[in-house]
Amino acid sequence: MLDPKLLEILACPQCRQAVVPDEKHQWLYCNRCAVRYRVEGEIPIMLPDEAEKVPGTAGSHREGK
Repeated sequence: MLDPKLLEILACPQCRQAVVPDEKHQWLYCNRCAVRYRVEGEIPIMLPDEAEKVPGTAGSHREGK
């Protein structure tokens, strides 16, 4: 489980919005960009190139840039 203090300061590297963990703390979600970042062994992988589009979403505010 991710440290609550770490969650308070983590932000999406693309838009700077706060990210939200899933129930099992395996993913961090950015609702604005419609992407998720994986968490490996309590270490968030917050690289834009490693972001995955959230399944079932239409797109991202960054599309077209």
